[in-house]
Amino acid sequence: MTARFGGGGHQLSCSRSGSARPGNAALRGAWRVSKSRRMRADRSQSGGAVAGYPSPRARSAPSLCHLFLINRRIIAGGKRSFIVHSKTAGCLSVMTAEKSGPVINGKPEDGRDPEGSSSSLDNGQYNERGQWNNKIEFVLSVAGEIIGLGNVWRFPYLCYKNGGGAFFVPYVIFFICCGIPVFFLETALGQFTTEGGITCWRKVCPLFEGIGYATQVIEAHLNVYYIVILSWAIFYLFNCFTTELPWAGCGHYWNTENCIDYYGENATNITNPNATSPVIEFWERRVLKISDGIEHMGGMRWELAMCLALAWFICYFCIWKGPKSTGKVVYVTATFPYFMLLILLIRGVTLPGAYDGIKFYLYPDISRLSDPQVWVDAGTQIFFSYAICLGCLTALGSYNSYNNNCYRDCIMLCCLNSGTSFVAGFAIFSVLGFMAYEQNVPIEAVAESGPGLAFIAYPKAVTMMPLSPLWACLFFMMLIFLGLDSQFVCVESLVTAVVDMYPETFRRGYRRELLILGMSIVSFLIGLIMCMEGGMYVFQLFDAYAASGMCLLFVAIFESICIGWVYGSDRFYLNIEDMIGYKPVFFIKWCWMILTPGICAGIFLFFLIKYKPLKYNNVYTYPDWGYGIGWFMAMSSMVCIPLGIIWMIWKTPGTFSERMKKLTTPSPDLKMRGKLGALSPYAANDAKADGKISTISEKETHF
Repeated sequence: MTARFGGGGHQLSCSRSGSARPGNAALRGAWRVSKSRRMRADRSQSGGAVAGYPSPRARSAPSLCHLFLINRRIIAGGKRSFIVHSKTAGCLSVMTAEKSGPVINGKPEDGRDPEGSSSSLDNGQYNERGQWNNKIEFVLSVAGEIIGLGNVWRFPYLCYKNGGGAFFVPYVIFFICCGIPVFFLETALGQFTTEGGITCWRKVCPLFEGIGYATQVIEAHLNVYYIVILSWAIFYLFNCFTTELPWAGCGHYWNTENCIDYYGENATNITNPNATSPVIEFWERRVLKISDGIEHMGGMRWELAMCLALAWFICYFCIWKGPKSTGKVVYVTATFPYFMLLILLIRGVTLPGAYDGIKFYLYPDISRLSDPQVWVDAGTQIFFSYAICLGCLTALGSYNSYNNNCYRDCIMLCCLNSGTSFVAGFAIFSVLGFMAYEQNVPIEAVAESGPGLAFIAYPKAVTMMPLSPLWACLFFMMLIFLGLDSQFVCVESLVTAVVDMYPETFRRGYRRELLILGMSIVSFLIGLIMCMEGGMYVFQLFDAYAASGMCLLFVAIFESICIGWVYGSDRFYLNIEDMIGYKPVFFIKWCWMILTPGICAGIFLFFLIKYKPLKYNNVYTYPDWGYGIGWFMAMSSMVCIPLGIIWMIWKTPGTFSERMKKLTTPSPDLKMRGKLGALSPYAANDAKADGKISTISEKETHF
């Protein structure tokens, strides 16, 4: 049975045959005094009943307390402290008073994390926070978030633009020095704190709580405009269910007299300087009905608005029950794109001209490595494709069990993400090589990036294939699934951040579901602006400023500084060791402290120095107020960090040094709950990095 020292806070649990009292005479005296005082206090509060103590039968049960080497000493100020040597750690367990059930190695007997599996609030009044049912749900959710449209339409284009195979040199360097370290940092932080994207930073270092707000502002911007791409893909998908693709030829009501079908003709023989292809006219005149500029927003494209509403409808029901629904949906949304990509890859490499396209994709041009822009493109691609500095990884990691091996998961997921980007390049450039072969033009003339690749180049290529509606349908279904799980995971992480900030409000009844519904409706209404005839210009502003690489780099700098220097990389390594049972490679610690913030700062400065105003299609120049809107969206996230620091210092009482000490001290309820936490749960706050000796103070043991 148990001898319990302390009632309202934490309990020191031990067992032996015989008395339940400590073996050391001095310690027994302290135990009796403490017990007597608290029994009187409990009687006065409960009308005679003694709360928090075992029955007489339980108190006479066996105990092993005499085996502990606990030395009592008196320190300055009369405060008692007990030094527990590490060789007794295997016999000691520390439980939270409000939890019930036996504890083994800092975990409940069933192996699940007590703080992750249910709310720390009163379960009779509040809903559970939720947790992944198994590791597969977590892995698929993260894979669905990070493997998105950028893997298909951005990475292959950057490869060919920046020297083909030579681009892999800076890409791998940034992958090792920035991608994996920050990816692992955010995931492990969420798993350790069991908090969303804002409250996790509040717990580890209140001074840098603004990091959390910055990530959620970027995420809110993403939620508004990223799903618009899905509405375009849904519109194209509906137009694939026909015997002839509508963008395959001219003669439709949206075509002009300049429309010329390039298929089967040599593009160099076209003499009309204003000639356009049917696929471009379908995109600009049928789908977008694009206006002359952002000054002329025009009317609403109601077909796109309905597609956007359908996308939000699907997104809502994917996440409305939290991890319970998300964990089931990702079995389809995260795996289906791989089947589609495999089918398109096999089809692409069997087309004539595919070899030339793949050669163009991979052939290295070493001279391009001397161009700083190549290195900047590699760094920004890492941040774009790994969903770091958005709070998504923190939210997904917070639903893990405490002892999940997040280190191994992160390494595997990072390799999977980059591998998918590499393979997607074969699928895309084999088709582009085929298109160049059919038109007898250089591949440079058909290679595009972003929406141009997804909605112009590739749709044009499939019109040249047999059974073109089938291949177009498969391609746009792949785009929809790639974008869908990235979208609903972003919304889920934003909801998680808000719910964790106000659990008393949103963990009641169906309030969480109503919060998701409210966010979806607001984001949908704002997104309607991008369904207007001038909406494409607004979309480009969001893409270039609101969620730009510059914002992500700025956040990454402060994340690395906060964990590497303020909270302490040694302390965080100890927390990770408590969760997974061993420390990660030492190199990641150096990345957090030196390499990652240094590299990110360098690229950020390069962004500012080489800044060029946005131009749509490299032709249309935005008005000054348009650029002002773009910079306002960019600054809305970055300004959260310095303003948050100033606000926290201003509102904290005391001298400046006292304020800084309070604001850089982790939350007192941030505890380690694994094997090292069994020695001292507060080691997250005050344990030494070597983990050999931990101090349990009088306050912690309630003596």
